[in-house]
Amino acid sequence: MPTITQNITAVILAGGKGSRFAGIDKGLVKLNNIPLVQHLVNRIQPQVSGIIISANRNLDSYKKLGFPVYEDEISGYAGPLAGILKALQHCQTEWLLIIPADSPFIPTDLVSRLTQNSKDTKLVIPHDGEHLHPTFALIHHSLLESLQHYLDKGERKARAWMQQQSHTIVDFSDQADAFMNINTEQELKNAEKHFQAFMA
Repeated sequence: MPTITQNITAVILAGGKGSRFAGIDKGLVKLNNIPLVQHLVNRIQPQVSGIIISANRNLDSYKKLGFPVYEDEISGYAGPLAGILKALQHCQTEWLLIIPADSPFIPTDLVSRLTQNSKDTKLVIPHDGEHLHPTFALIHHSLLESLQHYLDKGERKARAWMQQQSHTIVDFSDQADAFMNINTEQELKNAEKHFQAFMA
């Protein structure tokens, strides 16, 4: 079982089209004058041993953060699994933590609580009491072959692939707001209000 920071790499999934956000690259959208991806870095960096960024555009902007940036090998914005596959291929640690670039309030104890439940499993997924959050999962490197095979068949649904694996679900109902994501201008405005309360 990994410790809180050792043997875990985080990948920030910033490779989407932003189709519900007028095509804007959401990782670079600013919340309180700071790009969302930077909020993610600030919150996740103390919890892991390394960070990878999955992006398919604005690569130079992401590279300025100082972390490896990888594009999907599968063309056409194939979804989060394509970015996860690339990260697993380049990950040098036993475990990979996946987090979406549009969720700036991730729990500061996300890794510690997931790792506490990682014994005898290869996949750990948080649940906020109402919804499962597969794009915040902790994935063992040994699932690389399974994911590659799944994508080679043309499949793209992250939840479906994860449910095929032996997995553990961890209750985060005490921090449901921490999984808030930003898909629209209105949700960004809501996040601005939440940020002020969050920092108060």
